[in-house]
Amino acid sequence: MNKKLTDKEIKTVLNILENTYPEAKSELNFSNPFEMLISTILSAQCTDKQVNKVTEKLFQEYKCPKDFLSLSEEELGEKIKSCGFYKNKSKNILGTCKMLEEQYNGQVPDDRDELMKLPGVGRKTANVVISNAYKKDAIAVDTHVFRVSNRIGLADSNDVYETEMQLMNNIDKKMWSKAHHLLIFHGRRICKSRKPSCEICPINEYCLYYKDNIRE
Repeated sequence: MNKKLTDKEIKTVLNILENTYPEAKSELNFSNPFEMLISTILSAQCTDKQVNKVTEKLFQEYKCPKDFLSLSEEELGEKIKSCGFYKNKSKNILGTCKMLEEQYNGQVPDDRDELMKLPGVGRKTANVVISNAYKKDAIAVDTHVFRVSNRIGLADSNDVYETEMQLMNNIDKKMWSKAHHLLIFHGRRICKSRKPSCEICPINEYCLYYKDNIRE
């Protein structure tokens, strides 16, 4: 059986999702690229809601890399503890701030490869930053995007990087960033990991998972 929707079906699915989630955008609160970067590092294995709760206080006091470098790993760790994996995140954030100060004049680069040189910044985080903070076309494949896109038939891969490459190939470039948010919204609200609400899903007539597993 074909594991990918046709180009026409993919456009239809994205149109339906866009009408379903007109408010789809990053749910992390940020006002500049640096805040977006720090928030995204904190969001690993943590909800956006909890990250926003932590950064609301954090960014009032620490507004740039130099401000963060006044903290020790232990001091920063205490402030971000509720985001989980705080020791590793604290180390990476301070390492990133040090590198930003020493190599980038305190500015967050707008290039994926440059961002990926920073401690704790992988391809997904880099894509989130260039897409949201710099409005560049990119598809960040997090757990929601990976799960939902492969379930529906927008991609067909067990590999995150390969999924990203397929999505970039299967979706119009101007829709990459929007598609990222639409798939996240859909994954959080309907196409959940353990028990997707297929019966109320607005795209179930196109979804390969629904056709294979749910529909009689």
